[in-house]
Amino acid sequence: MDELASPPPLSHALQLLAEPVRVRLIDVLADEELSVGELTRILGLPQPTISRHLKTLQLAGWLQRKTLGTTTLTRLDPTHLSESAATLIRLVRDDPARAGEREADRERLALVVAERDSDPAMFFSRVASGWDSLRDQLFGRMFIAPTMAALIQSDATIVDLGCGPGQALETLAPFCAKAIGVDREPSMVAAARERLAAFDNVAIHEGILEALPLADDLVDAALLILVLHLLSNPLGALREAARILKRPGATGSGRGGRLVVVDMQPHTSDVLRTFGHRHRGFSIESLTELAVPAGLTVERFAPLRPDPDAQGPPLFVATLVLAPKPTARNASKKT
Repeated sequence: MDELASPPPLSHALQLLAEPVRVRLIDVLADEELSVGELTRILGLPQPTISRHLKTLQLAGWLQRKTLGTTTLTRLDPTHLSESAATLIRLVRDDPARAGEREADRERLALVVAERDSDPAMFFSRVASGWDSLRDQLFGRMFIAPTMAALIQSDATIVDLGCGPGQALETLAPFCAKAIGVDREPSMVAAARERLAAFDNVAIHEGILEALPLADDLVDAALLILVLHLLSNPLGALREAARILKRPGATGSGRGGRLVVVDMQPHTSDVLRTFGHRHRGFSIESLTELAVPAGLTVERFAPLRPDPDAQGPPLFVATLVLAPKPTARNASKKT
């Protein structure tokens, strides 16, 4: 059997506490977790000096660190102190010879903590560049999609074409009057129905996107999320999407229903063919070539910033609307 590691000798603790700066650091860090910037204000010493002594104490195992965004907070870790080291620290902290220095440090500590607690702007200035990371640590990211979904009009009817197991519908259903899903795969339809069983405003249909089992002029918004590149006949799917969109004037906005497409930007990878991909992404030009004969107009096309955790090609989001029908005057000009 391996022998248990023995605690550092008492002489090691004596060496650490022989440096006055480290004693002052330990004294304030015993009661409060602090950043390097705050420690420089409390001790009145330059940042490199503070960082050097913190590193020494960290290597000794005396400190615990917590990262909030790009800010690291440090505190004395009593759970990793030997009994002899803890005793020495108490003796040094309470040494009457350093009473004046200790009192001054603690006054500045109280000011730093009071400013932090009373002025949220100071806190946010410390973590501004890492706020996204900090917020994710505290709250995750699951609230973002429902927040965006809350912008939907409460009387809207929405259809997710190629809905898969119903993830998007689960987010949208609480915010619209009716949510519809269509998918050709029976296993996906079953999974979506099970997932959304608690919603009485959701209907899931089995069907192909080139011949939707839905009525004309039905929906305020249709979604094609990472589906178009899988279709052998994307034009047929866009024609069907156009058919079920409400005509202009049928909605409060007067613009009719809208189709939202999320898909891959153009790429050259052949590997994705093994996942059933039939198309190497779409540009605004190629999407427009499909949209026009389907009776649609590409209103907006926006490349999305690549997700650093994603392994596939970058994506885009596009909004398509029904193309205006020619007026009687325009039609007569063509004859």
